[in-house]
Amino acid sequence: MIPTLDSYAPFVGQNVLRQLRQLSAPLRGASVVHVNSTRAGGGVAEILHRLIPLQRELGLDASWEVIEGDAPFFDITKGFHNSLQGQPVAIRPHQLEHFLEVNRQNAARLGDALAAADFVFIHDPQPAALLRFTPERRGQWVWRCHIDASRPQRPTWKFLRELVGGYDASVFSLAAFAQPLPHPEYLVPPAIDPLSEKNVELSESEIAATAERLGLAPDRPVLLQVSRFDRFKDPVGVVRAFRMVRSYLPAQLVLAGSSAADDPEGEAVLEQVREEAGGDPEISLLMLPPDDHRTINALQRRADVVLQKSLREGFGLTVTEALWKRRPMVAGDAGGITLQVIPNRTGFLVHTPEGAALRIRFLLQNREIAAEMGERGREHVRENFLLTRQLRDYLTLMNALAQGAGELIELDA
Repeated sequence: MIPTLDSYAPFVGQNVLRQLRQLSAPLRGASVVHVNSTRAGGGVAEILHRLIPLQRELGLDASWEVIEGDAPFFDITKGFHNSLQGQPVAIRPHQLEHFLEVNRQNAARLGDALAAADFVFIHDPQPAALLRFTPERRGQWVWRCHIDASRPQRPTWKFLRELVGGYDASVFSLAAFAQPLPHPEYLVPPAIDPLSEKNVELSESEIAATAERLGLAPDRPVLLQVSRFDRFKDPVGVVRAFRMVRSYLPAQLVLAGSSAADDPEGEAVLEQVREEAGGDPEISLLMLPPDDHRTINALQRRADVVLQKSLREGFGLTVTEALWKRRPMVAGDAGGITLQVIPNRTGFLVHTPEGAALRIRFLLQNREIAAEMGERGREHVRENFLLTRQLRDYLTLMNALAQGAGELIELDA
C-alpha cells in the first residue's frame, strides 16, 4: 500500500503537512503529467512511484507516462547522458534524426494527454523533444534534468538546448548543473521516501537472513556499493579500493545493481567488473531485479561502510538511502553527493581508489566515529532530503508558474 500523507508526520511533523495542503489548495483539480523513459530502474522511476500518489491525495490529477523506443534510440540517449556528463561522444546526424522521429511517434501516441495537461514534467533528455511535436499544448511545460550537466560536450548541449529552450521552466538538482536557458530555472534536489520498501525499518532477523541468503560471512565487515553498473559509478575503482583495504583488514565487498531499459551499457560494464574481480570469493557481484527494494534495504543496513565512488553523479539517491540508515559514507566528490556527504561529519569525499581505501580503513578502525557520522547523516537527510520536501518544491514551482513565475506567490489564508 502507498502511505498516506499523514503517515509522514512522525518524520517531518504536522506543520510540514499543513504547509503541503496549503500549497496544493490553489492547484486542486489541475492535471499534471510526468514523462520519463522507464518505470523500473534508476532514481527517477523510484521517485515518481511515490510522488504521484501523494500529488493525487492532495487533489491534483497526476499521471505518469513512459516513452517507448527501440534499441538504437536508447543507445543515442545513453550517449546524450554520457555527453552531458562531459564524456566525448560522437552523435551522428542520422542518430539525431532517429531521436526526433521516436519523440514524434511518442507525441502522437500521448498527444491528447500532453496537450490538455495543465503541467507537464519531462524528465531528462529521452523525451525532451516531445514539446516540439505538441504544438497545441495548453499548459506549462517543465524540463527536469537529473543529470550532472555542469560541463557538457557543447554539440550535445547545443542540440538539446534548442529543444528545451521552448519550455516554460527547467529544474536542476543543484546550481552547478544549471545551464543558461531563456526561462525560469529552479533548483530541486531529489529525495527518498522513508516509508518505501527500500527505506522502511527492518528487523535484525530479516537483515541477517538476507545476508545469509546472499552468502555474506557474519564475522567480517561488509563494504557495499549500490548502483547501476555504469562507468561513471566507477565500480572498477571500488574493487581496487577494496583490495587495498583487505591487505590490512579482513573485509568483504558487495557491488549490487540492477538493469534498466534505458541503459544499454550495463552488461558491458558488468563484464569489466567481473574481469577486475577475477573470481575473488570475497567480492559479490549482484544483479538484482529493479524492484528488489527490500534486499537493497537489508544490504545497506548490514553494511559497515557504504560507498558511492562516482566520477559524475546527478544526485546519488543511494547515498541518501545509506545516510538515512545511519551508514557512514565514502563517496566520490561529484555532483549532488556533495550536498549530502559533509566531510568529517556524515562521511568522506574521495577522488581515487587509494583515497577511498584510506577512509574505509579509518571508519572500520574507529567504530564510534563511524556511528556518530551515521547519526548525523540520518538527521541531515531528515531535514533536507525526504519526499515531503521534494513534494513541497514541486507544488511551489507549479504555483509560481500558474502566477506567471513571479517572485511572490500569493496563497489564500
